[in-house]
Amino acid sequence: MHINEKIENMVSSYNSSKLRIALSVIWNLGLVFFIIFLIGFVFVFSIGVGYFASLVDEEPLYTKEEMRKQIFNYEETSEMYFAGNVYIGKVRTDLERKKTTLDQVSPLLIQAVLATEDEFFYEHEGIVPKAVFRGLLQDFTNASTQTGGSTLTQQLIKNQILTNEVSYERKAKELLLALRLEHFMSKDEILEAYLNIIPYGRNASGRNIAGVETAAQGIFGKSASELNLPQAAYIAGIPQAPFSYTPYTQKGQLKNMEGLQPGIERMKVVLYRMKEAGYITEEQYQEAINYDITKDFKDPVIETIRYPYLTFEIERRAKEIMARILAEKDGIDPKRFDEEENLYKKYLILAERDIRSGGYRIHTTIDKGLYDAMNKAAKEFKYYGHTFTKTVIDPETNQEVEVPDPVQVGSILIENKTGRILGFVGGRDFKIIQVNHATQATRSNGSTMKPLLVYGPAIEYGVIGAGSPVVDVKFRYKGWAPTNYNPNEERGIIPAREALAYSQNLTAIRLYDQIVDKRPAELLVKMGFSKLTEADFVNPAAAIGAITNGVTVEENTNAYATFANGGKFIDAYMIEKIEDAEGNIIYQHSSEPVQVFSPEASYIITDMMRDVFQYGTATKARNTLKFSSDFAGKTGTSQNYKDVWLVGYNPNVTLGVWLGYDKNRTLYQFNGTYFQPSVRINLLWATLMNAAYDVKPELIAAKERFQKPKNVVYASFCGISGMAPSKACSNAGLVRSDLFIRKFVPRKVDDSFVSSETRTVKINGETYLALDSTPEEFTYPSNGISLKKEFITKILGRFGGNPDKLLGESILKVVDIKQFNPDQSAPKPVSVTLKGNTLSWSSSPSRDVVGYRVYDLSNGGKKLIASVKSGERLSIPVGKGQYGVAAVDITGLESEIAKTQPIQEPSPKDEKIDQKPPKENGKDKNPPATDPSDGQNQEDPDPNNQEPPDQNAQEPSEENDQP
Repeated sequence: MHINEKIENMVSSYNSSKLRIALSVIWNLGLVFFIIFLIGFVFVFSIGVGYFASLVDEEPLYTKEEMRKQIFNYEETSEMYFAGNVYIGKVRTDLERKKTTLDQVSPLLIQAVLATEDEFFYEHEGIVPKAVFRGLLQDFTNASTQTGGSTLTQQLIKNQILTNEVSYERKAKELLLALRLEHFMSKDEILEAYLNIIPYGRNASGRNIAGVETAAQGIFGKSASELNLPQAAYIAGIPQAPFSYTPYTQKGQLKNMEGLQPGIERMKVVLYRMKEAGYITEEQYQEAINYDITKDFKDPVIETIRYPYLTFEIERRAKEIMARILAEKDGIDPKRFDEEENLYKKYLILAERDIRSGGYRIHTTIDKGLYDAMNKAAKEFKYYGHTFTKTVIDPETNQEVEVPDPVQVGSILIENKTGRILGFVGGRDFKIIQVNHATQATRSNGSTMKPLLVYGPAIEYGVIGAGSPVVDVKFRYKGWAPTNYNPNEERGIIPAREALAYSQNLTAIRLYDQIVDKRPAELLVKMGFSKLTEADFVNPAAAIGAITNGVTVEENTNAYATFANGGKFIDAYMIEKIEDAEGNIIYQHSSEPVQVFSPEASYIITDMMRDVFQYGTATKARNTLKFSSDFAGKTGTSQNYKDVWLVGYNPNVTLGVWLGYDKNRTLYQFNGTYFQPSVRINLLWATLMNAAYDVKPELIAAKERFQKPKNVVYASFCGISGMAPSKACSNAGLVRSDLFIRKFVPRKVDDSFVSSETRTVKINGETYLALDSTPEEFTYPSNGISLKKEFITKILGRFGGNPDKLLGESILKVVDIKQFNPDQSAPKPVSVTLKGNTLSWSSSPSRDVVGYRVYDLSNGGKKLIASVKSGERLSIPVGKGQYGVAAVDITGLESEIAKTQPIQEPSPKDEKIDQKPPKENGKDKNPPATDPSDGQNQEDPDPNNQEPPDQNAQEPSEENDQP
């Protein structure tokens, strides 16, 4: 009873009351926080579920059969064919795989894989939630250590159905499909499929391998069922970083000990995990980590491919085609590839996977005979140039190695009318560098750009005809001072066809500046130039091939075929069709020609480029050919001779050839042994064309010639201005005839000359051209044959230059003779005086007076007795009588005739009289006449009454005064 009372007292005490209150508050707060947490969790979970649903919303709901088909899709390799169904070989996707079954795999390897990649494989339902959340947390916190979280099922989904794209969308789809796959396949089926598809680095020949059976045979030379514990652990560790842990390089060489160490360390990690998982004992573990695995590696195997450049090129193009087909199947417009790089990469991966295992038959346009002949000729050519060596870092070993650096070659032969690529040369040696120099390497195309960007468009726009004058004069503009191939050469005004044949840089740049506002680079885009930047549309150096990213040999050659096709661009192609395993055609190439140039412009530029082979920079090539045909084309050299080109075509085919070092060295070396670069490219082009001719003479040696369209005409023009011939131009012997588009034949008569028949006048000491109405008695003949200054200013354009270089040793000279704008009103009259036998008059205040006429007005008549040119004198001797003087302006208009009265001679007695006349109202009644000999009357006595001549006045010119 006593104890109960004490307890009751404690409970009812003050302190107990406070404790109860505190506990109650804590409980309520905890309850509130729990509710808030629960609500927040539900909210975040809902958002997560909604986000997850949005990520997988567009993923198709695969059936059981569809998923199993994709998972086991690793059996058939596609095949490639030359034109005419001639077999090339299997598609080399650089992946070798040999199928195996689970019962043919060593249990040690299976245990190693499970311990390393998915310890709870047989317990989970396709995903491990804890691993997924751990991965998300590491991703959100950007943790330096990423442990991953993909099960074997997820990895199988990623490799066979999805892609390696790094995105939440791909991960969400992977989780969903992994859960679904576990319902459609047994665990053993999933494990077997995994062991057949996972990449395992490279084998002893340097090829990429996939599947444990291929890995066991390619690395250790034994079956997967025969692997010992260290070997099984080594193979199981490779998939985490295949190219770091594989023992072989891309060339099939065994790595040095430093390069092998990462794979050995990874093997030890796998062994430790096997021990921790209970698959092996401590004793087995110790024995295995001390095992020398390096002695088991297979000796390198040299494996050659007969057509490496061709095989890889076919594979690359087939993947691009298949990526578009697969995208369209998924309802995606392939045009999005141009803007969405990740989307494009995703479908390339899917396409590669599809081609690798789809059993397709890929038919190409490549003619086996032409391809073999071209590559044999290229291999045997002896004048490429010196082979250097260069130091590079091996990407697998990080070691510096010395490799050859020869002059490389890229060449391609295209059938004009179809766009079919008949053959190509990808490089000197695929083992040195795997870049295809015909289709992938981009370089400056030098002067081969001139017909495409300058002369062709200028003809199309009507700015020039084939022989129109262009300017070959040096200039300096904003610090830029380009030169010709011969840096000291300035040919002045020369015909366009001559400038192109001799590949003059200055003429091309100046002509391009006349048309650049029309954006002719847009024509390059139409012809397939894929890497132009906005700067290339305005940079004047683009006229000579100095564009930002360069062009490929295929692009450059394909563009020249446009001229051969009458201005229609037909995109070159190599894949004719693709058939599936059942023989159904899933792709058939079709061409869509694009009219870039008119047939007229194409013929004219072709005719101009015939001269390149006749007397220009490709005469060596023409002389080396073993056959004749109607060839046109252009050579090109980039700055410092780092690239040399020759692209030539006839009505049937176009052949483009490029030479240069991969390291961008100058080719202008060791010329005593290898000839100059321009000679080498001529010889190689002819060598390849002759090789092709030996195989297909009827195709290569086209018998027909390019036909002139009816709207291409020969027309005469002045060889200096390009305008219709004037009498002055004809007298100077400068009239030429050449090809024009009919509607652009020059119409305006040349007015660039000041000839011996051209008349001039003097106005206030300045020389001006006389008008047709100017009276001949006030004109002067010009001094020889000269060019007008305003014409010189116009033809030199904004770049300017030394006008004395325009005409070279010609008899023509540059003179400063201006045109005068008259005011169309009669001149103001003069004042005249007659003193004794001297008639004097003042200058007319008018600004356009070219001379004065003096009349004898005696006896009421009007007889012209003298014509005095402006600036000569203002007085003449006369006899007794009455005279008058009229000012004459440049148009031939006369002023009113100013008349004079004779002045009486004073008598001797008058000499003593004050000579001052009487004054009226304080002023002289008769002011004395000015003495004509005092010089005061040589100019207007009041300069304010005379306007200065307009120094810039000239006749209005037509907007299109030059074709």
